[in-house]
Amino acid sequence: MKKIAITAATLGLATTMSANAADISTPPVYHAPEVTHHEVKSATGWYLRGDVGFAHHKLRRADYTVGGSTNNFVTAKLKSSFSVGAGVGYQVTDRFRSDLTLDYIGKSDFTGSTVAGCGVGAGPTVADCTSTDLTSWTAWSLMANAYVDVFTYGRVTGYVGAGLGATYINWHELSNTACLTATPTTCDPTVTHGGAKGWRATMALMAGASVKINCALDADLGYRYRYMAGGRFFQIASGAGPGVTRSLHSHEARAGLRYSFGGCDTHIPPYEPPTLPPVYK
Repeated sequence: MKKIAITAATLGLATTMSANAADISTPPVYHAPEVTHHEVKSATGWYLRGDVGFAHHKLRRADYTVGGSTNNFVTAKLKSSFSVGAGVGYQVTDRFRSDLTLDYIGKSDFTGSTVAGCGVGAGPTVADCTSTDLTSWTAWSLMANAYVDVFTYGRVTGYVGAGLGATYINWHELSNTACLTATPTTCDPTVTHGGAKGWRATMALMAGASVKINCALDADLGYRYRYMAGGRFFQIASGAGPGVTRSLHSHEARAGLRYSFGGCDTHIPPYEPPTLPPVYK
């Protein structure tokens, strides 16, 4: 019986010593706490924007009146021009924003021609002549726009948009020189027509992508189609006129920057010390 008791005591002492040795040889491992930084979100609220663009313009049709009858220009071409604009807007949600913009459309030259009668040539007969008509225009365009983001990939966000507004078009003086079609060097004196000015109803469609530079600054690259209603573009002179354009269309490549005032929403949670495991001695 004594042998059994001594054996049990010996086994218990050995187990205790083994556990203490394990505590000494294998100290607990402590891991540094993980600090999670929440994603930096885009600023919301008011923003300012600035844009530059290069636009290709096209006239649907140009007409003029002579002796009570309306005639068409045989040719009517517009040259491309630059634009510059600025605006203020509001980021309503993560996907929807709207803004009010004012753009200046730089000088675009107009070159047209008509075929009719003129006063040059032998005798009093009115001969067939071809005229050359030269003028140019500039404009200010005020637009209310809305945009919807359709996808986001990394720092790039694609969007589509539409706008409504009005454009104040300023047509400059038009010079008309009619020459004999058969002998282009024989011409009537050049007639100058006063230009016309006025507001034109305008609509626009946009598509493009914005690249996030930081939480408050975005770079925009996009395309805009602008429709401007027609109207008078030169006045009456020497019995001819006025001249009227039908709708004017503009296809524009644009680049710009948007700066938001809403600040950056960045959240870093407070430090929490780790819970240490119990140590047995």
